[in-house]
Amino acid sequence: MDNSLQHKDYQKVPEPTLRRLPWYLSNVKLLKKSGERYVSSTQISKGTNIDASQIAKDLSYVNISGRTRVGYEIDALIDVLESFLGFTDIHKAFLFGVGSLGGALLQDSGLTHFGLEIVAAFDVNPDLVGSQLNGIPIYHTDSFVEMMNQYDVQIGVLTVPIEIAQSITDKMVAGGIKAVWNFTPFRIGVPDNIVVQNTSLYAHLAVMFNRLNFNEDK
Repeated sequence: MDNSLQHKDYQKVPEPTLRRLPWYLSNVKLLKKSGERYVSSTQISKGTNIDASQIAKDLSYVNISGRTRVGYEIDALIDVLESFLGFTDIHKAFLFGVGSLGGALLQDSGLTHFGLEIVAAFDVNPDLVGSQLNGIPIYHTDSFVEMMNQYDVQIGVLTVPIEIAQSITDKMVAGGIKAVWNFTPFRIGVPDNIVVQNTSLYAHLAVMFNRLNFNEDK
């Protein structure tokens, strides 16, 4: 059948699928660099160690069809995955807490390649307020509501100390933030209509250490 891109009626995609799709995208981009024009679920499976049938099921959500015994046209698959994942649109964000992790995120220019642009940061440290990092202005946290009137922002990146994580979250939500990317190990509470993505580096460290110790004890 002909390779084609189609729009599917909106449906909620399972979170595990959303977590896997970027792996497929990265793998397909590598295959394109190696000169491939078409890619099959079996090829993606070899590069991601994910079962080919699962890959085909995941790709059914983005509604791209491939040619029998040939696979998906690589450029079309890259385009549809990037669009589906939201990487082709720029989503502006505010960052709260310019410590070591927050500062590193401000300097990560690669985030824009995945659709996230941090346009301003907030902190209470007088040595930081009024300065810039990687061209991004740093304001006092008290200026947040005022800045919301100047920027078209819906996302807040949370990298503050855990003892103020909830209070800063409350301030963000009250000011109009609709989604929070939470890098703290504190489980923030938000209204049901607010999107939260928890990305705790410490939680992942705990899993890694546990698995490492388990393997060493064998």
